[in-house]
Amino acid sequence: METLRKALIVGALLGAGAGVGSALFVLVTPGEQQMQAMLKEMPEQDPRRREEAARTKELVLATLQEAAATQENVAWRKNWMGGGGGGGKSA
Repeated sequence: METLRKALIVGALLGAGAGVGSALFVLVTPGEQQMQAMLKEMPEQDPRRREEAARTKELVLATLQEAAATQENVAWRKNWMGGGGGGGKSA
């Protein structure tokens, strides 16, 4: 009988803990309106930021394509983002 009593107490405590945890989770998570407001404030939603990120990706891709097409070490260029000639370690 004692074992059954302990098992019921443990089960009740676990259930109460899960209930409290679930209630706290519901209280902490933002509502739909708050979620939409947070999404609008994210930097990725700014059109200028998106254009800048797209341009940076284009430059990196162009540099990688050029590096793949040549034997030159493009990392040693002074102006490696500008593309084309004038490279080497020399100052």
